[in-house]
Amino acid sequence: MHTGLALYGDLDGKSGGFRYDRRLVAELRAVGDTVDVISLPRRSYPRGLLDNLSPSVSDRLTGTFDVLLEDELAHPSLVRANHAVSCPVVSIVHHLRADEQRRLTPLYQAVERRYLDTVDAAVCNSEATRESVLATSSLSRDRTLVAPPAGDKFAPTVSSAEIDRRAYTDPFQVVFVGNIEPRKGLDTLTAGLTQVESPWQLTVVGRAVDQRYRDRVETQLAAAGRADQVTFEGRLPNSELAAVLRSGHVLAMPSRHEGFGIAYLEGMSFGLPALATTAGGATEIVTDGETGVLVPPDDPDAIADALASLATDRDRLARMGRRARRRYDDHPDWSETAERVRTFLTELAGRRRVEVS
Repeated sequence: MHTGLALYGDLDGKSGGFRYDRRLVAELRAVGDTVDVISLPRRSYPRGLLDNLSPSVSDRLTGTFDVLLEDELAHPSLVRANHAVSCPVVSIVHHLRADEQRRLTPLYQAVERRYLDTVDAAVCNSEATRESVLATSSLSRDRTLVAPPAGDKFAPTVSSAEIDRRAYTDPFQVVFVGNIEPRKGLDTLTAGLTQVESPWQLTVVGRAVDQRYRDRVETQLAAAGRADQVTFEGRLPNSELAAVLRSGHVLAMPSRHEGFGIAYLEGMSFGLPALATTAGGATEIVTDGETGVLVPPDDPDAIADALASLATDRDRLARMGRRARRRYDDHPDWSETAERVRTFLTELAGRRRVEVS
């Protein structure tokens, strides 16, 4: 099968979405498929929309493909270009921009609806993402597939005995892994932690996408007298991130929305229970009270209660850690995910396109 993949930038991006695309391409090539990557220039949202006034993007999409994959994050540049494509177009949806809480959400909803109505099918990373796609587009459910990413970036060997021993160490170690931006909820996490009386330490791993937001979080920590309990590590190599996770007690990322949340699964690979919110796909990974704790978004008090409980009940922390590791072990690996996607694409390849309005 000859497949194209259109995306902004290249496959070397560090986000979970780029990792998904990269691993999918590798798995498809491993079984003998040809995959051509169509790298589009990274654009601001307005400049991406302006791409629709030029034929340059559509010219790059009209190769001799059996099926064309598109990373949905590039949707601003693809609304008009898809009209020129003759093979089936399948969007890989990590999360819809319209699901983020932004000032221009109505605009994003309109553009994404228009874009999704130009594709033949969608591959989604979670049931939550699929429901958003179905609510936003005219796609039928049988034209969508849920194929979750694997969390096996580290694939560590962690025993139940190690998880148990770690649970009783002090201070209570909280780990946040993600870009430092409003959607990831670091401000809510720190607001909750400052209410916890037990000794704790927070390690923040991730790039400051929004420097003013990071500055605001640091100012709030200083005002609460807790700045010395938080370490900002920036982006770390995998080996150093693995060391942070291995020494942690809880992976906490109370995002305002997550399409999936691969970081939770990667934390579970080290036996770390997850603190996540009920907004988006995290509920498909985290079982409240079993493999972690689910709280409403933007609720520092709920975060404080959850973390204080785990910090003081180390037996419960150890039980959750063991269950989190079992949840990771039961999750599909990349070969299983890619096989599902390939079967879906094979069924679409060679079909006539749906009529694009």
